[in-house]
Amino acid sequence: MKVEGLLFGAIGAFFLIVTPIYWLMSGEIIGTVALILSLLLAFMVAGYLLVVGSKMDARYEDRKDAEIVEGTGALGFFPPKSLWPFWLALTITMFALGPIFGWWISLLAAGAGIWALSGWVYEFYRGDYQH
Repeated sequence: MKVEGLLFGAIGAFFLIVTPIYWLMSGEIIGTVALILSLLLAFMVAGYLLVVGSKMDARYEDRKDAEIVEGTGALGFFPPKSLWPFWLALTITMFALGPIFGWWISLLAAGAGIWALSGWVYEFYRGDYQH
């Protein structure tokens, strides 16, 4: 995690350099505050990654003498097929179009969104792929 921490530290250093330049050239406060918050967030993530990375053993990605074969193995479980992301995307689209065509569409979309999200979360607890 050392590399990731250094990467976020470099992003934080970039914001540290850019923020005062932006403030002096624009004089605008909202953008300056956004850059300061981005700076703090980058340094916070960098600090977390560096602290956690120092407490754990080196991963094979971080070692110079690592072999490719060390990274083989199962990466996780991925569903073979699912229609729930389609229904959730359709629901989000309906929700976004609600303020344009009528708020009642957003209300219907909220109900459909609860249905689609619960279907996606619980898809492996029923049907062919039941545990």
